[in-house]
Amino acid sequence: QVQIVESGGGLVQPGGSLRLFCAASTSILSPYIMGWYRQAPGKPREFVARCTNSGNCTYADSVKGRFTISRDNAKNTVYLQMNSLKPEDTAVYYCNVRHFIDYWGQGTPVTVSS
Repeated sequence: QVQIVESGGGLVQPGGSLRLFCAASTSILSPYIMGWYRQAPGKPREFVARCTNSGNCTYADSVKGRFTISRDNAKNTVYLQMNSLKPEDTAVYYCNVRHFIDYWGQGTPVTVSS
């Protein structure tokens, strides 16, 4: 069983920054993948960024160069540093832990608006 807690969302102006935090409480020593997805109103959930437990990190094209994901295997935590935010980044951001099956956090909302 995996319990996920997220934090860090909020309201920010275009061009601003936010840092999302996710912690997974689990007996799994180092889940295979930890990452982030997002879901904007009226749209399907989409991949944002993820890291494997070996340190291989990948990003959606829409966030490359603006977002940075970092993972601490010892603590089962993952951060998402979001810079140069755009209105189209507005969404609920979900932490994902994948270890044979997917586990999801409750989501943290991010609103980019002036």
